[in-house]
Amino acid sequence: MIDSLREIIVEQPGFYVGMVGLAIGIVFGFIVYVTNFCTMGSISDILNFGDYRRFRSWLLAAAVAIIGTTFLKGSGISDINSAMYLTTSFNWLGNVVGGFMFGIGMVFAGGCVSRNLVRAGAGDLRSFLVLIVTGIFAFMTIGGILGPVRVAAFAPSTVDLTDYELGSQSAGSIISLFSGINAETANLGAMIVIVAALLIYCFKDASFRKSARHLVAGVGIGLCIVAGWMLTGLAFDEFADQVVPIASLTYVRPTGDSIDYLMRFTALGAPGFGVVTTLGALLGGTLGALYKGKFSLITFANPSDTLNNMFGASLMGVGGVVALGCTVGQALSGFSTLAVGSMITFIFIVLGGIAGMKYVEYRVMAAA
Repeated sequence: MIDSLREIIVEQPGFYVGMVGLAIGIVFGFIVYVTNFCTMGSISDILNFGDYRRFRSWLLAAAVAIIGTTFLKGSGISDINSAMYLTTSFNWLGNVVGGFMFGIGMVFAGGCVSRNLVRAGAGDLRSFLVLIVTGIFAFMTIGGILGPVRVAAFAPSTVDLTDYELGSQSAGSIISLFSGINAETANLGAMIVIVAALLIYCFKDASFRKSARHLVAGVGIGLCIVAGWMLTGLAFDEFADQVVPIASLTYVRPTGDSIDYLMRFTALGAPGFGVVTTLGALLGGTLGALYKGKFSLITFANPSDTLNNMFGASLMGVGGVVALGCTVGQALSGFSTLAVGSMITFIFIVLGGIAGMKYVEYRVMAAA
């Protein structure tokens, strides 16, 4: 059945990636809106109210994504080893600095890129500006005026793992380097330990177990990540004229790609997975807001609010490119591959979020 499905998709990859990718994005955006799934909000809940449920929901999504991605890899449905997160170019400093920058940025921008996509779909005009600025700064950092600065700052610290005879930066490969255990065996063992730890942490809390909203968010978002890997895995054909890269949900570069696509539609042809899932998340936010009866136009409170959002957006654009992803791209899609760089980015996004909130709190107290 899978082989038959693969043959159908490979015949028209642009159509199926476009339509199914759009659907995945819509489901993602709808779930984010109706469940109030928010990575920045989860950190805020912990610091301000001691409420860990939204954070546990984020970790549950990661656990579900890891399980599903491991299945796709083991069954041969998707060649996860081809994903950009598992490259042998290990930019550990980029993961640290980029993740920390992104974490601070999402505080000033009122949420990460995916959250702003959903809010924009619900009528928040502030989020539209955040997305535009994020996309512009992402492209500036990839190959624009900030590109040479990025290369000069982070190329010296990049480790080529092939020098250590490693084929990827997966947890299993790193473990095998120090233990001598076969990489695949080590990766399976790491997966079992990590997933077990995440699930135990999530479900040991009674209030989380009883919260249907948080459970649906965690499982639903995790399955969206798996669906992305499955779709691009089935559409991948190395002999195609335009190869569909193995990927799942991520929203920093795709935000810039979406802006570029709107400006150069006639020259670019069918939109890629990143563009359609970005549009999908936007539409999912609209559907979620209409379903909840909360669609309304919202704008900035004052010039200071505008500057804060633009500053946060610029940090997310730069940080997301330097770290190769965001709260969804690295902390969920990347983490689901058990890439060590993604785990580092995840940690430093959280630390950056905490630092950003503490700074905002200090500034408010100083002005009081």
